Amino acid sequence: MKNQCVGLINLDDRKNSNINQLTYTRPIASTPIGARYRIIDFVLSNMVNSGLTNVGIFAKEKYRSLTDHVGSGKDWDLSRKKGGLFVFSPENTKNKNTYSNKKGDIYNILANIDYIEMCEEEYILIAPTYMVCNIDYSKALKYHKKSGNDITVIYKNVENAQEDFEGNSTLDIDENNKIINVGSNIGVYSNANISMETYIMKRTEFIEHIYSLVSKGSCSYLQDFISEAVKYLNVGAYEYTGYLKCVNSVKAYFEINKELLTSEVSNELLYSKRRIFTREKNQSPTIYTESAKVENSFVATGCVIEGTVKNSILFRKVHVKEGAIIENCVVMQNCTIDKDVKLNNVIFDKNVCIKEGKELKGDEDYPIVIEKNASI
Repeated sequence: MKNQCVGLINLDDRKNSNINQLTYTRPIASTPIGARYRIIDFVLSNMVNSGLTNVGIFAKEKYRSLTDHVGSGKDWDLSRKKGGLFVFSPENTKNKNTYSNKKGDIYNILANIDYIEMCEEEYILIAPTYMVCNIDYSKALKYHKKSGNDITVIYKNVENAQEDFEGNSTLDIDENNKIINVGSNIGVYSNANISMETYIMKRTEFIEHIYSLVSKGSCSYLQDFISEAVKYLNVGAYEYTGYLKCVNSVKAYFEINKELLTSEVSNELLYSKRRIFTREKNQSPTIYTESAKVENSFVATGCVIEGTVKNSILFRKVHVKEGAIIENCVVMQNCTIDKDVKLNNVIFDKNVCIKEGKELKGDEDYPIVIEKNASI
């Protein structure tokens, strides 16, 4: 797949208002996950592991933390003279100023379409960040080239559509793996072909589609374009069979962090041959005192653990003082948990401080979320 395909990471989505508590100051892409990663690490690593050496991130807003995280791309081996990693904003571009009243990822892509036009790769792969998985895109590209499809959509057949993937597109697929209709998951049926919103097509044809859609004003989002394209283009489906989580709500975010504590999910996502890369930060080792008790948890470097931590995710530089009990929690970077604090089913954003003796208890489906820089 090397040098055959350019990657486009699409950060513009209209469905993710249910995760606003965690994305007031950042996009979903740069939301911390699994003690040391950011959500974008998965799709970015998937592209690199599949041989893509030219990747463009099409940001929408609040992307300062994203650019700080990905930097030059060196941690993903994308700091290079030819190709590499690029982050684009729609702000103050010619096409964005022309269509300043238009919303949607199609107009976001149009704003920096000159990048795609200058690429030399024959194919383009477009993917979001909130579909968390560990996938080999090179197999999907190989299938696309053999199939003769104009567009190939990657999907997963799931049996839990009543609980997960609410609002995601569903695909009606015939016996020849052609998509004949696109619907929406309303949580009525357990079995569904869930679109991963990942598309493969020829780069030049993608450019033509963007210009055509804008000139006609027929669609603002790629999902809507795919729904219409099945009527007049050869749109096929490629099935992915591994672990998949759509992080489009606080509930889903909380669930994936808990699932990462299971060997089955962590082995597939984090410890397979296809490594998930992230920005390396050198920290001192975590200190565990004699009073510390840690069970089935991820604890990042730079922490001080004096209390009890069970079934939880702790990011860097978290201080859990003596007598504190943390269960089923996600605690982001640089938080302080004072003496005799009790936390259960709670998510702490960065730099939260909770004072001695306090107690917070959420529901396993509806955890309490404490915003960044809060003091309780």
